[in-house]
Order: sequence, then structure tokens, then C-alpha cells
Amino acid sequence: MSQSIQTKTAVSNVKKAAVTPIIQGTNIGKSYGQDIILERVNVSVQEGEFITLVGASGCGKSTFLKMILGIETATEGELLLDGKPIPNEPGSDRGIVFQQYSVFPHMTVLENVIAAKGFQKSSITGYLFGKEKKVAKQEAAEMLAQVGLGHALNRYPHELSGGMKQRLAIAQAVICKPRILLLDEPFGALDPGIRADMHALVLDLWHKHKLTIFMVTHDLKEGFYLGTRLWVFDKLRHDPHSPNAYGASITYDLPVGHMPEPLYDEIDQQLRPITKMEQPISSME
Repeated sequence: MSQSIQTKTAVSNVKKAAVTPIIQGTNIGKSYGQDIILERVNVSVQEGEFITLVGASGCGKSTFLKMILGIETATEGELLLDGKPIPNEPGSDRGIVFQQYSVFPHMTVLENVIAAKGFQKSSITGYLFGKEKKVAKQEAAEMLAQVGLGHALNRYPHELSGGMKQRLAIAQAVICKPRILLLDEPFGALDPGIRADMHALVLDLWHKHKLTIFMVTHDLKEGFYLGTRLWVFDKLRHDPHSPNAYGASITYDLPVGHMPEPLYDEIDQQLRPITKMEQPISSME
């Protein structure tokens, strides 16, 4: 092979690698027996994107996150990570934060984050020793400072507010240096003021650690505020006699930013339909 051909091949391979999506889904379907949850889901996500997922309860948003995590598998289609099938188990390259706080009540804030680092190293107990523990302790303290818990290292979870517990859960996930961070309605139980602080925190961590984020939310305004793209999950086909005969797909894939009010209202109506009895009197006249 000539040098010029080798050079062109090398350049071509670099370009190909540069555009390979971090997540690629083709005709993804998911069902449990006769109940179809997802169907015909096609997605392509580049590294560094921040995707928010909205949709009615039970439409498969969390199921899709679990498929990326590796604890659920597609019934149909193909879901790829860096062009290869996603492993059927969680990995350190994918971290997740749930609405319910996944912290250890018998450990301090600092010990919780150190333990997350220990589990990453395949320690059954999460305990580290010697030099590894010293390094992990320093990394944990730095991470807790980043999420605003530097003052609470020696507190126990029962001594924390809801927002502080969620900051702790995020620190546990991010300290493992995942490429992909999965957030499953992480702020649903928080007051509006605290949620605003959490939004700022997640956006800061997204930029600082160059994460690719998928976040499920039930709040359309939150979905349009955060990240780069918003996916709306909904069913394209309905059978009133068999509500689980068809699954949800992504009906909208929109860039985050200014959204025309009619389109916003249309999506909002899909997510939480307003019955005639709930409409304002002025709109019924």
C-alpha cells in the first residue's frame, strides 16, 4: 500500500471514529410478555450531548435508561455504545442517579462516596485500604466540595435535607468518572428553589466533566431548560380495548431553546391531557 493511500485511510478512520455516536438505537422495541412498552425507537446521540426525556407515566422513559445502563435488554432492534452492543450489565462508564436516594444510611457522607469508588474497583464491601484509600478519600472530598457538601463530610444521611441527599447521590455517581450519566427523575421530590440549585449543579458538572447525560423528568419546563435536546415519548397507535398492545416511540426530538408556544402547548397536552371539567370557564365559553 502506498504512503498516500495509507495516509488517506488513516484520515478516513479518524473521521469515522470522530462521528461514531456514543449511543445508537435502531428500531428498539421492549415488551414484557404481551405488554409492549417501547417500539420503533431510533436514536443517535453524540458524546457530550444532554438529552432530557419527557412523557406520560409508564411510557418507557425509565426503561430506556435502564437499557443504556445494561440492566434491561431490548426485545427487538439494536442498542449500541460506541458502535458495539451495550453489555448486559452496568459498567463504570455509565452512572445513574434515581429519585430515591441511593445512599448507605450507616456511612457518613465522605464514607458513602469513598465506598462508591471502592465498588468501582470490584471490592465486595466497598472498603479500600492503604494508599488506595488515601487517594480515594482525597478524590471524594474534592468531589463533595464540587457538589456543595464540603461542609458535611462527617454527617450521616439522616442528618441531610432532601437536596443534600441528592447531591450526595450525584457525587457517588460522578466520582466513578462515567462517560454517561443517567438521571431518573432526580429532582421530582425537591422544592422548586432547591431544584433550581440542582439544575445549576448538574449543568456545571456536565461541562466540567464532559459528560453525556440522559435525564428523565416529568416537568416539561425543566426538560426545555436543561441540556441540548428534548425527546418526547408517546404512543403513535392506541387501542382502547388493549392499552398495552402498542408501545411508545419518540414523537418529538427537539433542540432545547426557544420553543413556539403552540408546539409547547401541544406537547404539554400530550403529557397531561386536560379534561373538559378542568378547563377554565373562559376557555369553555
